[in-house]
Amino acid sequence: MSTYSQNPAAPDEPYLAFWRERHLCTLTTLRADGSPHVVPVGVTYDPEAGLARVITSRTSAKAVHVRAAGETGARVAVCQVDGRRWATLEGRARVRAERERVAEAERRYTERYQRVPAENPLRIVIEIEVDRALGRG
Repeated sequence: MSTYSQNPAAPDEPYLAFWRERHLCTLTTLRADGSPHVVPVGVTYDPEAGLARVITSRTSAKAVHVRAAGETGARVAVCQVDGRRWATLEGRARVRAERERVAEAERRYTERYQRVPAENPLRIVIEIEVDRALGRG
């Protein structure tokens, strides 16, 4: 991973490997006033589906910001950094509450972070349709 721009549907192996490592990430959404809201999250990246996924509670500020964007979705970014290595995924985010989508996000989270997320009856998944991938390793 020595380049800045990646094909989000077919990233190079070092870039993809970096997204498989256990790293805390950030999610940036926009508040109603346009200011950025940046919070730590766990993220999974599925280039075959074109998605990054973040599990959260339906009442979280990040979920509220994404829902406020309406049907077209909210423009967001997720990022991770490890020393001089960094990777960012950008795209349109939508809140999904369907049980099968949440279960898939939980499964992928468990795989990447090697821990089962705590039970949360209000859990949803923020699905990001990735259209830009950047990084440097």
